[in-house]
Amino acid sequence: MRDRSNNRRGYDRVLMAVAATFLTVSATSALAQDTPRASAAELAIDAAIPRPEPANVPPPTASDFKPDATGALPDTAKVSDAKATDPKTSDSKTSDSKPSDSKPSDNQPTEPSTAAKAVEPKPGDVATTPATDTKSTETKSTETKPLEAPKTDTAVAPPAAAPAAETATAPAATPAPATAAAPAAEPAKEPVKAASNVPADDQPVADKLREMLASKTLRAFDRKVEHAAAEKFYSARDYAPVFTKSGKLTDTAKGVIARLKDAASDGLNPADYPVPDFTAATSPDALADAELKLAASMLDYARQAQSGRMHWSQLSADIQYPEHPIDASEVLANVTSAKDASAALDSYNPPQKLYKELKKKLAELRGQGDGPVITIADGPALRYMPARGKKQAAVEMDDPRVPDLRTKLGITENADSTKYDAAVARAVEKFQDSVELKPTGILDDRTVRALNSPKRDKQIDTVIVNMERWRWLPRQLGAASVGNAYVILNIPDYTLKVMQNGAQVWTTRVVTGKPGQHATPLLTETMKYITVNPTWNVPPSIIYNEYLPALQQDPTVLQRMGLKLERDRDGSIHISQPPGEANALGRIRFNFPNKFLVYQHDTPDKYLFAKEERAYSHGCMRVQNPDQYASVLLNITEPNEHYTPERIRSMYGSNEVDLKFPTPIPVNITYQTAFVDDAGKLQFRKDVYGRDATMLSLLKNSRGKDLEAVVAHAQPSYSRPPSSSLPAGVNVAGDNGSWNSGPNFFERLFGGFGQPEPQPARRGQAQQQRRVYTR
Repeated sequence: MRDRSNNRRGYDRVLMAVAATFLTVSATSALAQDTPRASAAELAIDAAIPRPEPANVPPPTASDFKPDATGALPDTAKVSDAKATDPKTSDSKTSDSKPSDSKPSDNQPTEPSTAAKAVEPKPGDVATTPATDTKSTETKSTETKPLEAPKTDTAVAPPAAAPAAETATAPAATPAPATAAAPAAEPAKEPVKAASNVPADDQPVADKLREMLASKTLRAFDRKVEHAAAEKFYSARDYAPVFTKSGKLTDTAKGVIARLKDAASDGLNPADYPVPDFTAATSPDALADAELKLAASMLDYARQAQSGRMHWSQLSADIQYPEHPIDASEVLANVTSAKDASAALDSYNPPQKLYKELKKKLAELRGQGDGPVITIADGPALRYMPARGKKQAAVEMDDPRVPDLRTKLGITENADSTKYDAAVARAVEKFQDSVELKPTGILDDRTVRALNSPKRDKQIDTVIVNMERWRWLPRQLGAASVGNAYVILNIPDYTLKVMQNGAQVWTTRVVTGKPGQHATPLLTETMKYITVNPTWNVPPSIIYNEYLPALQQDPTVLQRMGLKLERDRDGSIHISQPPGEANALGRIRFNFPNKFLVYQHDTPDKYLFAKEERAYSHGCMRVQNPDQYASVLLNITEPNEHYTPERIRSMYGSNEVDLKFPTPIPVNITYQTAFVDDAGKLQFRKDVYGRDATMLSLLKNSRGKDLEAVVAHAQPSYSRPPSSSLPAGVNVAGDNGSWNSGPNFFERLFGGFGQPEPQPARRGQAQQQRRVYTR
């Protein structure tokens, strides 16, 4: 028994000695880890050296770790500290682990679990890279060799640890500070900016353009709509400049600049479209500023080329043309995308043939034409003496200068004749009138000097104002569905023309309004129908300015003239004349309703058409051959009906007949004191209404942008006179207690609205009626 106790005590002493030895070794190892040798660099080197794994030890399972170890990334600093103080970790760096040190638990599986793979970092990974993929720490074998990173479908494995042989030459990786070693989350990425199509050399200019166009203080564009159009245009191209590339002018810029500098050829003022100096623009700011200034000048040119330097309302209240402003966005897109920017910008000028012919003549007057200059030689005065009855024949002087004179004046008939006949004398008279010489028709020394004068300033100015008036007219003068047919009446030339398919179909003489308050207005309207046997509804201007004062002198004057006076319910006066041979409108009225209450019509006063100057009406236009005019228009709108002048005349009677047009015909009333005739000769006419001088004064002495503003004119107002103003004895149709409640004056004036059929005049009454002035 004693022996057993002694043996037991001896065994206990052996165990205690072993335990003491183990504790001593463990303490020594722990102290070794706390020595100054374990610096950060040395720990990093140690971490990069592969270590042998314990033999025949199954990998750890999830039960060996804290419950939240699978849901969070390991903190690199904490793992490093744990490995520096954990005896197991320290032993693995200095010696092989004993089997007893890593004995598995009874419930540990034989295959590694997914959770264990996700949290087991290798020493090298902890020291050099953030713990983003922990699958690479899975144990592949028990051999002492570097571990291979396993394949994964979810993340790219971190770089494998460097072999031990490379650590002698490769610089050691410095571990990150403990506060930034393991990011909690991936930093937020900045928004990806779309790739710019602007070349690198132009990007500074583009940036400046973006800044300038976004500024509310930008003064390059005078109109908000043009500023907005420019901003939209440049933003669509990432604000890349269009007129420069790498600081040099583009072909587009060269074309635009050439057109602006040649603006005078179209009768425009180049000073209104300044061209910036691109050669002095060396900085992005200067280039951007020049870019926008050129764009603004381009828009100004397009606008004035299309609509005119001055608005027609600046000139007079009796002008009414349709507006046709430019679309700034369309101009920017059209000109900058065209192969020939100059031609694209030039296309905003009037497209009509007569405008282009005036432009050519303007160049010739400025000495830029290619045609030969015809000079009339000095010589005796030439005159034409018309025949005086049967006893004295016409006198036609003969002179060798006459053929040149005919050519210079545009006389194509008998071009080689040396006779100074009536045609030559009339042409000389018109020329004298156009240059403010006494229109005698005699070719004297003053007339020869005027014909040969190299200085044509007055003629140049006249051509320019007429080119300006062409800009007011619609771009499409006619009705496209009937061969672009239209009517054009030129007041100073006293002629009316019917045009179709670009050619003259028919022409006739007209009588127009007298200068002053009875001037024929300028307008564009559509003729919708004609009226045969019209009733003349006297315009208010004639009623209140002429007929009512005449009634004060003679209360029976209207009755004797065959006119009917009525008082409407509102007390206003209405005077009319029934259809008939003596009607002031003649047999036909051509209706194109307008606010000026004017129209074209026949007249019983045929003798006025023989005069050279025919401004005698109250504003309406009297046509010399109305039956032919009506048949021409009807054959255009209804070609299958085969109207003839005889068929029109067969409708003459005492009842109104309206002939409606299936397609309305545009009517353009113009004022052309300078035009090119069919023979290609530049013709000048007397400025009967004095409008050329007024236009020139405005164009030369006013700012261009001010002239574009619309002027509101007060229209004439005719107040109804009190009933007491009518003298006793005046026969008023409505004074028997009934009031006229028929169509209003506008409807009466243009007819065709179902008014009661007028009573025919008594037999013989037409011969006794006096001639009545009409508009």
